Amino acid sequence: MDKAAVARWLDQYVAAWRTYDGPGIGTLFSENAVYRFHPWDDGDDSVRGREAIVSNWLEEPDAPGTWSAEYEPWLVGGDRAVATGVTRYLAEDGADGEKVAREYHNVFLLRFDADGRCAEFTELYMSRPG
Repeated sequence: MDKAAVARWLDQYVAAWRTYDGPGIGTLFSENAVYRFHPWDDGDDSVRGREAIVSNWLEEPDAPGTWSAEYEPWLVGGDRAVATGVTRYLAEDGADGEKVAREYHNVFLLRFDADGRCAEFTELYMSRPG
């Protein structure tokens, strides 16, 4: 993997989140991928396998237009990458659709398989104060 390939994967990740297209989500992850929402997740706390990851994504979809996200590769080495970015959830009462209710700064720890699919995804995030 190189930075350009990871950047494309991150763009596809955001596009899949935006559309909640099951097959689109599935193409991002290897068959036996592991998805961790927190760095301490293990065993039953992590989501294991492509089908389980797709199902998990589809359980509680975010309404269209209620969030924005920008991520970019920070470091890529071999099959591993670190990405950083910001996720913003917009206020429901914002007339212009731009008032931010919550903002998270994200770090993704990624490992890819030989086909460029994510085999391990670990998310770390912090909520911006105020």
